[in-house]
Amino acid sequence: MATKVLMEALSPTMDEGRLVEWKKAEGDPVAAGDVLAEVETDKAVMELVARGSGVLLKQSIPAGTTVPVTSTIGWIGEPGEVIPTDGAAPPAKAPARPLAPAASAPPAAATAASIAPPSAGRIKASPLARRMARDQGLDLAVVPGSGPEGRIVKRDVEATRTPGAAIPSYAFAGTGYRDEPLSQIRKTIARRLAQSLGPIPTFYLTTEVDMERAAEARDALKAEFGEAGQVSFNDLVIKAVATALRQHPACNAWWQDDHIRYWNEIHIGMAVAIPDGLITPVLRHADQKPLRVLGAESRDLAQRGRDRRLTPEEYTGSTFSVSNLGMLDIDEFTAIINPPEAGIIAVGRIAETPVVHQGQVAIRRRMRLTMSCDHRVIDGATGAEFLRTVKRMLENPLALVL
Repeated sequence: MATKVLMEALSPTMDEGRLVEWKKAEGDPVAAGDVLAEVETDKAVMELVARGSGVLLKQSIPAGTTVPVTSTIGWIGEPGEVIPTDGAAPPAKAPARPLAPAASAPPAAATAASIAPPSAGRIKASPLARRMARDQGLDLAVVPGSGPEGRIVKRDVEATRTPGAAIPSYAFAGTGYRDEPLSQIRKTIARRLAQSLGPIPTFYLTTEVDMERAAEARDALKAEFGEAGQVSFNDLVIKAVATALRQHPACNAWWQDDHIRYWNEIHIGMAVAIPDGLITPVLRHADQKPLRVLGAESRDLAQRGRDRRLTPEEYTGSTFSVSNLGMLDIDEFTAIINPPEAGIIAVGRIAETPVVHQGQVAIRRRMRLTMSCDHRVIDGATGAEFLRTVKRMLENPLALVL
C-alpha cells in the first residue's frame, strides 16, 4: 500500500518547511533511510529521509514550495501502484512569481546585460552557494565541490570566482524594486524579535574594558602554539562570560512565565551573521573548555552556521548569548534578548583610545560591552556585578586559564 511522504518537523521550532530540492525523481527506487529531499527549516537546510521502501510514485509539491509540517509532499509505493484519491497535498505556499512591471522599461535598460540564473539540475550545492553563483553569473557545473558527498559550498564558489572579475549587472523590467519571499529563518527572526523587544522589560548596562593585557595574552598564545593557539578576541569574551556566569548563576537563567529556571550548565549562544539573517550556534559547557578548544569549536560552528549545516542540537538550548559587531567597526550597540534567556552581551570594536593610566595619559586598546537584561529575572545590581566580573577577567586574562 502506498505510503505518504510527510513534511517532518526537522527542528524543535519548525512549523513549516520549504522544499529546496528533490533528491529522488518520480519512478526512482527508494530504500528506507534514503535522502528524498532537502528542506529549509527555520534555522538550517536539512535532509528529509524516506520512512519506507519502494519507488517514489509522486512528487506532490515542486521544489521551492513551502508547506506546513505534517503536509503530504509525496508518495512511496510499488511500481504502478495507484495513489489514494484523498492523497492530495494540502494548500501550499508556492514560490513567489515576479511582479509585473509598473511601467515599460526605459530604452537604456533594454540594452543592459541580463543574467539568467544557471540551471541547477541535479548538482549538489548549498542554498548560499547557489545564490552566490547566481549573483556572479557562475555556472555551478564548472565548480568542484568540497562538501559532504561532493556538495558545493560557499568556499568552492569563492575559489572558482575569477579574481578581479566584474559583478554582473542585472536589468530589471522597469520596476524600481523587487519583492522576495521570506526565508524560513527570516520568518523565525521576525517572530522571535516580536516576542522579545515588546513583552520583555529590558534595561541596559555598558562598561568599557581595557584590552591591553588580553591582546598580549592572545599574541603570546599564538607565538607559543602557532595556529593551534589561535584564539580571537570574541573567544576571550565568550570564555570570560561563561566563567563569570559560574560566579553569578542568577544571570544564567530562563524566564518560564510562571517560574524562573536557573541553569547549572553554561551554554553560550554565539550570534553569527548569515545571508538570510542570524543564527546562534551554541558552545556547550563553555566554562569548562580551555580557550584553544573553545576557539576551534567556535570557528567550526560559525562556518557550518554560514553554510546552513548545523543540526538542531547545535543551535538550540543556549542559556546566555554573546553578539559581536566589533569586526564591523561598531563602537557599541544594544542586542535584543533571545527568549527565554535573561541576558545577552553586545561587543563593540577594540579601539586605541587616549586614557589616564597609572597617572599618565596613554594610548590603550579599549572595548565597550553592553549587557541587555530581562528585569523580570535580573535586577540592576545583579547585572552590574556580573558585568564587572566579565570586565575584571578580560583585564586580567590569567583568570581565564586558572
